[in-house]
Amino acid sequence: MRDKACYTIRPASPDDAGAVLAIYAPFVTDTCISFETEVPALDAFRQRMRGIMVEYPYYVCEYEGKIVGYAYASKYSERRAYRYSADLTIYISPEHHGRGVGRLLYERLCADLRERGIYTVYACVTAENTTSLKFHTALGFVECGRFHNIGYKHGRWLDVVWLEKPVREYDTPAE
Repeated sequence: MRDKACYTIRPASPDDAGAVLAIYAPFVTDTCISFETEVPALDAFRQRMRGIMVEYPYYVCEYEGKIVGYAYASKYSERRAYRYSADLTIYISPEHHGRGVGRLLYERLCADLRERGIYTVYACVTAENTTSLKFHTALGFVECGRFHNIGYKHGRWLDVVWLEKPVREYDTPAE
């Protein structure tokens, strides 16, 4: 087992797009974990990262100088009343699953979001991705919704599970 101390979490940069996309691409092509059906072009993916980083945190995890996972937050909805909530996304290289990388990334991400005034974070997980569901549950997320047959990929209909977790006490937010 790899020592968690060997992992480094840092803010992502647009220069990381190639390494981040290399992690993401197999989830697009080989699984139903991502609902994208085509791997984005590198420039488009870099632009996507830049767009997220304007308003939300985006982190990568390195092991021996190589990016092995990433996580970011994004806007839950454009409607103003949702501004205290964020949607989370996380992908880890398969060879680093079960090593604590996801926990390290989410701890950093949620701490950052808490400081930014976010109250609740959400994760949308393909229902058949039991590993991710167990991971999120272990971190204190609870199921708050399920959409049946919402996606179609690799010849089958897919459900998604929505999970939520408060990251701070619910008080009256500063406007």
